[in-house]
Amino acid sequence: MLRFKDYAYGNKQKRFMPNILELRDLSRTYKLGDEVLNALDHVSLTVEKGQFIAIIGPSGSGKSTLANIIGGLDKPNNGTVQIDGQDLSKVRDNKLSTYRNQHIGFVFQSFNLQPHNTALENVMLPLVFSKLKRSERKKRAKECLEAVGLGERLNHKPDQLSGGQRQRVAIARALANNPSIIIADEPTGNLDSAKGAEIMDLLKSLSKQGITLIVITHDMNVAKQAQRVLEMRDGKLTERRG
Repeated sequence: MLRFKDYAYGNKQKRFMPNILELRDLSRTYKLGDEVLNALDHVSLTVEKGQFIAIIGPSGSGKSTLANIIGGLDKPNNGTVQIDGQDLSKVRDNKLSTYRNQHIGFVFQSFNLQPHNTALENVMLPLVFSKLKRSERKKRAKECLEAVGLGERLNHKPDQLSGGQRQRVAIARALANNPSIIIADEPTGNLDSAKGAEIMDLLKSLSKQGITLIVITHDMNVAKQAQRVLEMRDGKLTERRG
């Protein structure tokens, strides 16, 4: 299994904080016509480096909004977001893409692979904005695919792969930039139970190597595998005990 070290910023090595994620009193509202929707209602959360947390809740509860803010895809109206010691409230919008590329790996239910690209080319995509030469990007992508058990499928396109294999490509792509956090949105939603179990075993192995894992799911069988289970309901976040 490929090992992942502290993320390198150029030639400087960033020291991880004990708590990789600290959210304080987040609020996020959306206006729908004359109605104001409180997607997040004074949400606070602290997550340690390498923890595996699951976020559950009904559709519209705010869990996707929370994930988007952690992933730098959205910003709260109020509150602070500190990730790996960096205050996102002080990051300009045009710098958020750099933040996402350096810190966050995304895994989606629908895989979101480029259909005309090979597995290797799909995993190389996040590395386009890195300072690596093409040969180094190719080497890194190959290592990530080998790490998820697809070393013999480098040149296969998505339609030549099973659902489980496509999700493994998506995980390899998420690993390409050596992220601090992986956000997986319903990662087993399009898989049968056997393939879903394989994907969860893979994700848990990454968490054990120090990558913080945040899984959004409706499946309690998936959620129960996490170290912590958090529930979103009506924009409020609570932690399940026991």
